[in-house]
Amino acid sequence: MKTVKIVGVPEHFNLPWHLCIENGEFEAENIDLQWKNIPEGTGKMCQMLRDGEADIAVILTEGIVKDIVAGNPSKIVQIYVQSPLIWGIHVGANSDFHTVKDLKDKKVAISRIGSGSQLMAYVNAHEQGWETDDLQFEIINTIDGAVEALTNGTADYFMWERFMTKPLVDQGIFRRVGDCPTPWPSFVITVRDEFLKKNPKTVEKILEIINKTTHDFIQIPDIDKTLSELFNQKLEDIQEWLKLTQWSQKHLSEKAFIKIQNQLFDLGIIDKKSTFVETVKAL
Repeated sequence: MKTVKIVGVPEHFNLPWHLCIENGEFEAENIDLQWKNIPEGTGKMCQMLRDGEADIAVILTEGIVKDIVAGNPSKIVQIYVQSPLIWGIHVGANSDFHTVKDLKDKKVAISRIGSGSQLMAYVNAHEQGWETDDLQFEIINTIDGAVEALTNGTADYFMWERFMTKPLVDQGIFRRVGDCPTPWPSFVITVRDEFLKKNPKTVEKILEIINKTTHDFIQIPDIDKTLSELFNQKLEDIQEWLKLTQWSQKHLSEKAFIKIQNQLFDLGIIDKKSTFVETVKAL
């Protein structure tokens, strides 16, 4: 049995991995795939790849490209979700902010430095025509930390995946004042260089198994009901999310990589560029 440590966020995008593990599909290929949920998100997962605590991460595209440019010894081996991630822009339900424009020069809650919640604050600021140098951040680690910060006023707004945050909106804890979709594919599968070099066939087999499941995922009987129950979501919200979500079984092309990296550079999220070969490895 080959032990493989994989990390990802505890969100509906990653249910295909759990189904494959529960169905024994990796085990049947002598792979002990050990999944760990990381509610802190991308910044934490980047650190885990660097520290050797994770072999594989299912991670936000912008976060891992930024961290590889900054020296993370890992490679993107595949796109996992092709469709954009829709980030909801949330404020406390009792706050005086009612539009995205109201949030200029206000403090944004982020899970960690280098997280998607921080990087997307730059994307949103750029779209609004705000000075990105003026952005102020409050580190809150998890969504529970965001609830606390927005409720007690230590931060003013919080960007997180719209559907996962919807129950907090429905409960009257948050109000959503806008959306900010990523201008690139949501998630990629990334592998630590050292692990990839030693175990290319294992990684290939893992991709083969997960790709088969994501390809057929939407056809699974009652998958909407399963997701609704597991993630405490309204059925109609999950059905809308399924319509908007497109998994991928493809490599990240050089053309797509250059476009993403140029966008990150223009937004000031990265201050130098990496090469395709240093960042992506097609198996």
